[in-house]
Amino acid sequence: MSRHAKRRQKTQHGQSSMEYVVVCAALAVALGIGMSNDQSVLRQLVEAFRTAYHNFSYSISLPG
Repeated sequence: MSRHAKRRQKTQHGQSSMEYVVVCAALAVALGIGMSNDQSVLRQLVEAFRTAYHNFSYSISLPG
């Protein structure tokens, strides 16, 4: 590998993590736009996670 190719590879290091941040931020904004009512996608997703965690913690607390 030439010296120029190594230098170019170093400058692109970490670019994909920035792309993930941008995509995740855009997704969060898109889901959170309608956050004012109870039917928003983000509220439904949070409620689904809350219910799943509640069911999971209940099943773990049962005696074995």
